[in-house]
Amino acid sequence: MSQILLFNKPFGVLSQFTSEPNHRTLAEFIQHKGFYAAGRLDKDSEGLLLLTDDGKLQQSISDPKFGKSKTYLVQVEGLVDEVNLRRLRQGVELKDGLSKPAQASLVEDPELWLRDPPIRERQNIPTSWIELTITEGRNRQVRRMTAAVGYPTLRLIRTRVASWELGDLKPGQWELVEA
Repeated sequence: MSQILLFNKPFGVLSQFTSEPNHRTLAEFIQHKGFYAAGRLDKDSEGLLLLTDDGKLQQSISDPKFGKSKTYLVQVEGLVDEVNLRRLRQGVELKDGLSKPAQASLVEDPELWLRDPPIRERQNIPTSWIELTITEGRNRQVRRMTAAVGYPTLRLIRTRVASWELGDLKPGQWELVEA
């Protein structure tokens, strides 16, 4: 039976086991042999990273052609309005083409762990939180989508991939489940 390791990737950690000078990696947190990341999260993104011991499952999760949904909590600079949420829902023009429509909604400040280091905040510019679900996997797609509608991303946390959820895992914690 295949296994999935649900990992809450902390900010600043690379989505790989091989070390790089001055960078934290998955090896600091996960000692299980034979597990490989199914997809990636940028160093400056947090939240759910799936790892598996099954190559076919890894491909079905990470290959965009399978259209697995990914849900994010996104803290952005500025007060998000319905017009721009609608633009995200319809798809936005990016340098590499039109994004597929996303599910997008405004959410109240979620109860989350503190980020280390904290996000940069400007004294006179408020922030908003969006829950965004996409089915593509373009490079830095969520950040590029929010920027395209006028809201730079300050913090990005993946909370779900397909049916797998982050749940109550704290940064650096993981849980092993049957696939």
